[in-house]
Amino acid sequence: MDQSTLLSYCMTKPGAVQSVHQEWQANQVKVGEVMFAMTHTVDGRPAISLKSSAEMAGVLRSAFNAVIPGERLNKAHWSTLFLDGDIPDSQLYQLVDASWQWAVAGLSEATRQTLNI
Repeated sequence: MDQSTLLSYCMTKPGAVQSVHQEWQANQVKVGEVMFAMTHTVDGRPAISLKSSAEMAGVLRSAFNAVIPGERLNKAHWSTLFLDGDIPDSQLYQLVDASWQWAVAGLSEATRQTLNI
């Protein structure tokens, strides 16, 4: 999986908006004002950081060598997934979906309505 393919998938999510975080050289993807994905490079490796419950983050880190606590983000709820690691592509897509859903759940009802979610 490459970053551009995964970033393109993130942008198919309803309400997704992309911005560049210059300092981190990262592409952030938000729904409303809540970030749900960030593509970036960590130690020279392509990666995506995704949000989840603390419990799911622990499960992912135990299940895959390619998952570490969120780089530059809250380590309890963010995990950084290396795209050149042991995570199947289908799992990456599911994790993006779950991160988007987690972010949407945190939006106010009014915001969800303006985004038609």
